[in-house]
Amino acid sequence: MSWTDERVDLLRKLWTEGLSASQIAAELGGVTRNAVIGKVHRLGLSGRAKPAQSAASRQKRAPRANAYAKRTTGTKALAPAAKPAGEAASSRSAVVVDVPEPKLLNLNLLQLTESTCKWPIGDPQHDDFAFCGNTARDGDPYCEYHCRLAYQPAADRRNREKRAADANAASQRV
Repeated sequence: MSWTDERVDLLRKLWTEGLSASQIAAELGGVTRNAVIGKVHRLGLSGRAKPAQSAASRQKRAPRANAYAKRTTGTKALAPAAKPAGEAASSRSAVVVDVPEPKLLNLNLLQLTESTCKWPIGDPQHDDFAFCGNTARDGDPYCEYHCRLAYQPAADRRNREKRAADANAASQRV
């Protein structure tokens, strides 16, 4: 297969429409996903539309979202952490409301098992890097406390970030 001008034009069009490299390869025929990616880089194509999400892929993701909603229904998992006066709120500054913070066991990588919490503590490039190590929640890599930190409903997270941005903008106006 050779890259004719027509095929390159079609590649450009499909890329800017937001199709994935796999979808473009299937549309062009006779090329692989990697060939498409290579040609895109050689052509210097950059910006593209947000990929269109098919109905099938939305349906595949729905059960996971629903399973999460079932696990957290009726609980208020996160609340903004208290900040000293004059300090801007951060989207990362959140505390778990109804689950006590566990005592960290500081396990190393070799000590982790299927049933231990794999929440990282510290910087992986430093000697004191470790993992939480408490008992993980069934089917999850983290303990209850760290699951509440890691798995935040998107709407709650967006609202928290908006409130933080609004508070930051208000403090800058003063």
